[in-house]
Amino acid sequence: MAKVSKNARVAQRAANAGSGRDHVKVVKSIKDPKTGKITFKEQIVHKDKVKAFFASK
Repeated sequence: MAKVSKNARVAQRAANAGSGRDHVKVVKSIKDPKTGKITFKEQIVHKDKVKAFFASK
């Protein structure tokens, strides 16, 4: 295998930097009105849409 220079790795990391860091995992607890049990809804959403996730039912 050929060696990869440090500069190439840094450039590759910089190109991919925004891909995963813009998303967050959110967890919302939902109470069932009939039984009273609490369930959790987990989802990975973009960090700009977190408020919309919690606002929706």
